Amino acid sequence: MLSDYHRYRLYEILPGLSIWLTLVLCVVLSFVRPIWMIYVIIVFDIYWVLRVGYFSVYLILSWTRFMRAIKKNWFEFLQKDFPKWEEKKNVVFLPIYNESFTVLKETLNALQRSSYPAEKITVVIAGEERKKEHFDDIKEKVKEVFEDKFADLLFYSHPEDLPGEIPGKGSNIHHAEFEFKKYADKKNWAYEDIIMSVFDVDTVVHPEYFAHLTCMYCRHPNPTRSSFQPVTLYNNNLWESPAILRIMAFGTSFWMLFSLARLDNLVTFSSHSMSFKAAMDCGGHAKDIVSEDSRIFFQCWLRYNGQYEVTPLYIPVSMDTVTDHNILVSLKNLYLQQRRWAWGAENIPYLLWNFRKKKEIDWWKKATILFHEWEGKWSWAVVAILVTVLGRLPLWFASGEVRQSTIFFNTPYVLETLMTMAMAGLFISAIMSMLILPPRPRHYGHHRYLLMVAQWILVPLSLIFFSAIPCIDAVTHLMFGDYLGFNVSTKKRLAK
Repeated sequence: MLSDYHRYRLYEILPGLSIWLTLVLCVVLSFVRPIWMIYVIIVFDIYWVLRVGYFSVYLILSWTRFMRAIKKNWFEFLQKDFPKWEEKKNVVFLPIYNESFTVLKETLNALQRSSYPAEKITVVIAGEERKKEHFDDIKEKVKEVFEDKFADLLFYSHPEDLPGEIPGKGSNIHHAEFEFKKYADKKNWAYEDIIMSVFDVDTVVHPEYFAHLTCMYCRHPNPTRSSFQPVTLYNNNLWESPAILRIMAFGTSFWMLFSLARLDNLVTFSSHSMSFKAAMDCGGHAKDIVSEDSRIFFQCWLRYNGQYEVTPLYIPVSMDTVTDHNILVSLKNLYLQQRRWAWGAENIPYLLWNFRKKKEIDWWKKATILFHEWEGKWSWAVVAILVTVLGRLPLWFASGEVRQSTIFFNTPYVLETLMTMAMAGLFISAIMSMLILPPRPRHYGHHRYLLMVAQWILVPLSLIFFSAIPCIDAVTHLMFGDYLGFNVSTKKRLAK
């Protein structure tokens, strides 16, 4: 009989094991049974072309909703259709570590530019005690510029080395939530009327974000049983970023657009909003993990026995790419950011562990949510390598007998045709990337637009070295119990 510790460790091993077994089996088959592997590759490539078509349809659908949403006057709609909208309390949590005041200032300026009245927004700035001097400096600058601009400005300093915590955004937010709870209790605010938005400190909201969010919250039949996920655009400093970073930023945004239209596997990611009641019911954001943004959804989903969802918001929030002054540092930042996101594989053992306790949840619901989470990490790690590298192995190392077969002669043409069909998804992404570009800074010439198109030839390189390999790195660490701490992404604006 396995102990609890060994059972959980087994669950942590399984995601990485499934990925490594796939990769090793493909290599072995390429040498031992190359014909089998050729058939596997053809079937997989057909499947992937269908997936690209599926992705493209939902991406275009989501794009039309996005374009329609950003043109609507949501605050006017809110006032007209929801007369009790002022009963809702919008509270923004901004965790900060070593980010500059310049980054935070732009975030707060965006809140002020909202169509939703800034004087009805409470801002919580959550700093770290281990960066006390920096946080004190930030606090003074914020008070000097933004005093009396919002409903209230609250500053909480997260003590270091609290038991049961790892340093990072999750533990910072967890502490700030329970400090804010004291504040809300003093004001006798009903938790179900508090809409909390947990943002990265570089999150620049669209002017209609809070009006749209409040509309959707008021319209929802049970808003305390839903999170609210906006479109995430990494374009604050897009023009200053290296091409690889831009491609990965667009890829993340397009994946989020796709996910918003396909609700069956939508999970909270990065900056999002939710009911304060739900956060308190599930114990607040997890303080001992890295992927707190997705984990809070699973906490609520389990707490409410599967009766929890994510409502899409087709209004964007803009964030920074992880650009630094040195391109090699920028690429390192990108790798570490992707590995941190892939560390979300820690949700798989968490779900497996808690499924045993949750007999009330239908097995099909459990299987569905587990499949989407597991298949997402598997595809992230395997697909790019399988399509670009492993798919060629049986053709390179096939024996003379295999080379005489009809399937061997026809396979290169079949694969070429399938990959050409799959290029349609890349073409759609390239077009959409031009449509969501922020305005071109004056110090860049018009020729820069050509680079924005040409950069897409780097997609195979980026998918292998800055997507698949960081994911494999993350799940391998999880397999061996070598737990990753929270890597703070660089949030800085380059001088113009």
